[in-house]
Amino acid sequence: MGRSQETFSKKEKEKKKLKKRQDKEQKREERKANSDKGKDVEEMFAYVDEFGNITDTPPDPTKKKKDIKLEDIQIGVSKQAELDPADLIHKGTVSFFNESKGYGFIQDHASQERIFVHQNGLVDAIKENDRVTFEVEKGPKGLNAVNVKLA
Repeated sequence: MGRSQETFSKKEKEKKKLKKRQDKEQKREERKANSDKGKDVEEMFAYVDEFGNITDTPPDPTKKKKDIKLEDIQIGVSKQAELDPADLIHKGTVSFFNESKGYGFIQDHASQERIFVHQNGLVDAIKENDRVTFEVEKGPKGLNAVNVKLA
């Protein structure tokens, strides 16, 4: 009598395939049982209570409601007082300036920050240790000094 064509490893592979197929079928059945399809729209709603918690029960309409005036609601950034042009002008000392490359740094007296300055932002010619007045502008790499004048 001849030997069986199936070896031990072939039998094991077949068992694994069958087990995998059964697991997949079982997961499919669980998904069908727990599916939201066919549920009523009301069952899928979520509500937020007055404390910001999410609940599945609708709010109680008999509760006391607060009246809020439309003018009291603030959306976005609150209104700011207009800036005085004198507040925009800073005072500082030139801590470094490379005349050949045309850039340097100014030490702000108020905030002690070092602010970049380029020759395109100069009104008067400057050199190191000069006292200057300037305006600050946001640049691609940080703050830049513009309208730099000798004080």
